[in-house]
Amino acid sequence: MKQEIREAVESVHEIFNKKGWTLSAAESCTGGFISHCITSLPGASAFFKAGIVTYSDDAKRTFLGISLRTILDFEVVSEKTAREMAERVRKIATTDFSVSTTGNLGPAMLEGKERGLIYIAASCEKETFSRELRLKGDRLENMEEATLETLRLLLRLTEAI
Repeated sequence: MKQEIREAVESVHEIFNKKGWTLSAAESCTGGFISHCITSLPGASAFFKAGIVTYSDDAKRTFLGISLRTILDFEVVSEKTAREMAERVRKIATTDFSVSTTGNLGPAMLEGKERGLIYIAASCEKETFSRELRLKGDRLENMEEATLETLRLLLRLTEAI
């Protein structure tokens, strides 16, 4: 794990353990990497309740309850989908916070959208933050960068409430 990611994960561990908060994740393009990073450090079981990889459209609808209308109107690679994924996994897992990712790591176009276009979200009951990323690395680099930025977004949300 890259040092920057490890430091962000350590911060998540520290804050969530200190505050007694719980966390869940709904990942698409990161394929479980965020969940892997969080659980790679000891003590994650105290706050990390669930990580769901919903890689396909059907999985997003079946496991998270993402509406077909959202997918038809906004497509899977969209900020709306990322926000809905984060909000739905938080409710399903009954956690205080959640994160989500959806996007195109590459190498080809997806839904007519360029490689490196990724949407991330972090959610709590009071608010959902989201961001668009336009990454330029290869597939693995984009996955790592999306993971780092998602963890940073989560940390910003925890500071805002």
